[in-house]
Amino acid sequence: MEHIEKNIKPYEPSFTTMVPTGFVRFMRTCLIWQFIRFIIINIKMLAVVRKSHH
Repeated sequence: MEHIEKNIKPYEPSFTTMVPTGFVRFMRTCLIWQFIRFIIINIKMLAVVRKSHH
């Protein structure tokens, strides 16, 4: 663990966070896309539940 902690220097100028692109921001705020993702996740959950009940 000590080796990893030595290499992390969070306050250097070269330390930056990822900034989402315009497309990513659009996809995060688009209600149609969020609804599609909601349906996909529900279908996946139904498949998992169905497998566990057999």
